[in-house]
Amino acid sequence: MIGWLDGLVPAAVEWLDHRVIDGVAERSFRVVGTSGAVPGALWLPSCWSMPRPLVLLGHGGSGHKRSRRIVELARWFATYAGLAAVAIDGPYRGDRVSAPLSATQYQARIAETGIEVVPDRMAEDWRATADAITAVGLAVPDRLAYVGMSMGTRFGLSVAAAMGDRFRCLVFGKFGLQQGAAMHEGMAAPERVAGDARRITAPVLFHVQWHDEIFPRHGQLALFDLLGSTDKQLAGYVGAHAKTDPGAIALWRDFVARHLAPTS
Repeated sequence: MIGWLDGLVPAAVEWLDHRVIDGVAERSFRVVGTSGAVPGALWLPSCWSMPRPLVLLGHGGSGHKRSRRIVELARWFATYAGLAAVAIDGPYRGDRVSAPLSATQYQARIAETGIEVVPDRMAEDWRATADAITAVGLAVPDRLAYVGMSMGTRFGLSVAAAMGDRFRCLVFGKFGLQQGAAMHEGMAAPERVAGDARRITAPVLFHVQWHDEIFPRHGQLALFDLLGSTDKQLAGYVGAHAKTDPGAIALWRDFVARHLAPTS
């Protein structure tokens, strides 16, 4: 183990396990948020010596902070772009629950709590996490990016609307103003989603699955139109909701790396 966090522990953060794999340092943590202790994971180049731009990685509704795609993205950003990356468990996922919930149980819990309430809590949890990491000198406070698909976009819209110009870019997708019949009716909040979208000003890359059965294409395109950013790109891919072309992931990564580069 190396002492990359020695002497850098504020009261709001509890650092947990630490490991270094193939040049990437990974540390679990808990930070105090509005909804209690927020479980997260942080990835950095193991040769860390100065604050880095920070990529916030929001998982989908079926995932958690250490889902395969989250870890792969985080390690890529640390290895090839020299960035810090962080992920936290969303509501009723990962270490926030004692046992995994089915999709039906998960959606019902969110609907019961309130689809207007949960995004606000997630926005504050993300703000607390970013503030805690930047406060100890690990990340630059106003050089943030966010990447999140599906439920990661639902919450990411609220995060970006709340944290404003701290973001240099955003990658959203697989989400829209309308939802399919398989979703719990209490998950629908088109007015809230539209309101958050209009407040966004950072450059956006928006990913659409052309045959998405969970969030219909027309609702995704309508959401893209509402995004307040004057710099926004739309990328469409053939396939259902769960499909993700490897080329799309490469596009997300390059978009973020370009906007967080020192000269951007």
